[in-house]
Amino acid sequence: MQREAENATLGDWASKEDEFHLEQAKKRAEIRIKESRAKPIDILAINLRLADESDEVDEALEIDVDEPYTIFENLTLQEVEELHQDIQKYLSLEKNPNNLDFWRAMIVVCEDKLSELQEDEKNVAANVIAPVKDEINNMMAGKTYEQLNKLQIQIQNKLSGNEPVEVEFWEQQLKALTVWKAKAKLKAMHEIVLRKRLEQLRKKQRQEAIKVQEELESALASHNIYHDYTGQEYSTEDDVVKTPEPMVEEYDRSMSPRPIERLSREDKQYEIIDPKEDLKKLKERRREVLRNQFIPMKVQPKKPAPEDEEESMVSKVLYEREAAKDLDEDEAIFNIEEELAKTTYLWQDKYRPRKPRYFNRVHTGYEWNKYNQTHYDSDNPPPKVVQGYKFNIFYPDLIDKTKAPTYKIERESGNSDTVLIRFIAGPPYEDIAFRIVNREWEYSHKKGFKSSFDRGVLQLHFHFKRHYYRR
Repeated sequence: MQREAENATLGDWASKEDEFHLEQAKKRAEIRIKESRAKPIDILAINLRLADESDEVDEALEIDVDEPYTIFENLTLQEVEELHQDIQKYLSLEKNPNNLDFWRAMIVVCEDKLSELQEDEKNVAANVIAPVKDEINNMMAGKTYEQLNKLQIQIQNKLSGNEPVEVEFWEQQLKALTVWKAKAKLKAMHEIVLRKRLEQLRKKQRQEAIKVQEELESALASHNIYHDYTGQEYSTEDDVVKTPEPMVEEYDRSMSPRPIERLSREDKQYEIIDPKEDLKKLKERRREVLRNQFIPMKVQPKKPAPEDEEESMVSKVLYEREAAKDLDEDEAIFNIEEELAKTTYLWQDKYRPRKPRYFNRVHTGYEWNKYNQTHYDSDNPPPKVVQGYKFNIFYPDLIDKTKAPTYKIERESGNSDTVLIRFIAGPPYEDIAFRIVNREWEYSHKKGFKSSFDRGVLQLHFHFKRHYYRR
């Protein structure tokens, strides 16, 4: 009974560990996409999230995606090998049945592409096979999953029958069928993605259309007065010429622009527009917008201020210097920030709040406790666990450089597995936080503990204590 209880506890712990690593992988994909350095696996992961009806995807992750299997086009052998390893990682961590179907189909297509590139590199593929392969692909392209299933049954019956057949040709067809069935399944999933994104776009445009419609109705209903060049006034509502009303504010020369004494050559080429005609066209365009159901949104990129560019350049140098350091064998990048409640700072009227840049690492490894020594060995190791972290937060523009940034641990009720570590600095930097494993720290310098702030870089490195039990 004790052994069964231990097995149940270990199974639950391993499941939580897998969920943690899967969530970390998804967040890493988000970060790389937002920073415009996405890997092929990130595109696939976001493609899968877009297909999930219950998953609200951040607008910053709304990327243009084609059918998932087209990701292999123009990839080198090395890139496909790396993508194959990444897909295997998701396969080992994923528990959702629909997501597992997606990754199983992707691994089939990936292995086919990997085999093709390996043959090309070794010059193994015979020229006589190429026309046969093209013929098979042309025959299967465009077929649905159900049609390919029927074709598979027909080929299997032909191979198991007594009639003389060209076995090699039909076996090659069966092999290709497996890949095309995987592609058909991925295509069906991609159609769900397209439907969901179309519905999201319609919803967004409906909201924007209602907002613009209200603004235009308000503008058309108002009685704004426009002046023509004769000094007369007319309403935007009915274009009826009215008698000028006395000015409330006394006229000042600064209210009017200075007349231009000489037109430039470019200005002379412009068309002369009648103000009444221009107003009529404007009103007609407004009414046309009111009749439209959707209004396309145009996002104008914000131009950074000179001080922001200078700050980002210093942070970039510090970031790249840290990122250039090699990762240890058991280290991984840990740049997954937690969302904090909106905070008002006493100094934000004077300085614009900004988040610091950072480059963090997480250290994982095996724990060879008594249980793991009994049930695992070096050939079949236990699941890796988090053994420590290295935080590197960059504060190059602190206003008060005499006060070093600090950190504190925040615990959550009902959650004993993880805690938040919050980093706090003075103006102009906002607080940032990361979720870490809730275990006792090792504060010995010999064990790797480091807490310092030097030249604008806060470094906090620590490992967790290891507990050894005697029988």
